[in-house]
Amino acid sequence: MSSPLTKPDIDYDEAVLSAVNAAIIAVQRDTGYGSIEITIHDGRVTQIERREKVRFEQSKPKRV
Repeated sequence: MSSPLTKPDIDYDEAVLSAVNAAIIAVQRDTGYGSIEITIHDGRVTQIERREKVRFEQSKPKRV
C-alpha cells in the first residue's frame, strides 16, 4: 500500500513568494510560444525553466 501524500510544513516568507512570482511573470512575458517549468523540492521553488520553440517558415518554390 502507498502512504498518503503529506505537504511539508514550511513558513513562506512574503519576500520569497514575491520574488518567485516576479520571476514567473518575467519569464512568461519574455516567452512568445513555449513552456515554463517550475521545479519544486521539499515544497520550495528551486528552479524556473523556460523552453521556447522558434519555427521558420519555408518558402514554397515558385512554379513557372
